[in-house]
Amino acid sequence: MTVELCGIALEHPVINASGTFDAIAARRVFGAELIERFPFAAFVSKTVTLAPRQGNPPPRLWETGSGLINSIGLPTKGLEGYLGEDLPELAELPVPLIVNVMGFTPAEVGELIRAFADRPEVTALELNVSCPNVETGLVMGADPRELSALLERVRPLTDKPLIVKLSPNATDVPAVARAAERAGASAVSLINTLRGMALHPRSGAPWLGGGGGGVSGPAVRSVALAQVYAVAEAVEIPVIGMGGVQRGQDALDLLRAGATLVAVGTENFRDPAAASRITAELSALHGNSAPELT
Repeated sequence: MTVELCGIALEHPVINASGTFDAIAARRVFGAELIERFPFAAFVSKTVTLAPRQGNPPPRLWETGSGLINSIGLPTKGLEGYLGEDLPELAELPVPLIVNVMGFTPAEVGELIRAFADRPEVTALELNVSCPNVETGLVMGADPRELSALLERVRPLTDKPLIVKLSPNATDVPAVARAAERAGASAVSLINTLRGMALHPRSGAPWLGGGGGGVSGPAVRSVALAQVYAVAEAVEIPVIGMGGVQRGQDALDLLRAGATLVAVGTENFRDPAAASRITAELSALHGNSAPELT
């Protein structure tokens, strides 16, 4: 099941969704066994921002009947902390490293891109564009013009592949994907979480410390499948599909819908070895002659 993404050779098509698997903590627990049996074909880091962030106050998670709502709020050590503490450890993983970055202005995104442009440990960059541009108030990943302007500014800063993680909350996700492609994106990934909230069962007040949060897991699987299919029809660049992947069949569905790679997210919280199981199930299904979607 070898596959290629933007010139990067991978042993199989299963990776992790950003922020859903802490490889550094896992290595402390499992030691050399994690390296020997690493579950992903490439590793996507947690989101890196310029300045350290504490994230949202607790509680941060709400379990739904078919997934999670998270209000973690992107806690991060900041760029300096990531370069000094996390990157050296992540560079020891046996697979290509994709660093996810987020800025609140195009200038911030540019500074992050420049910081990783010449780092040999980093194979590719993923742009988290689901945040508002503080200069315009528009969500960069939901507005084609905002996204085009961002990519036109940062694409010349590195030769590394740039993967744009699209927001599922855009009015026209394929239009945003086309804008990303025209402005130089190497690939797109989707879907990110959907907006949701939970109420305290007695008081009726918002349960999560951030008020609302992002819905993920099996509840969003059909949405992910529809958006991946629509985007794959709209662009020529590779598509990384994610959203509710629990089994090999879920991964196969996204591949049939047009994805080149599949990312496992929420299922990692329930089962840290989920990706290995999903890859094995996908491999068993791979030989079947079921027709592709047309």
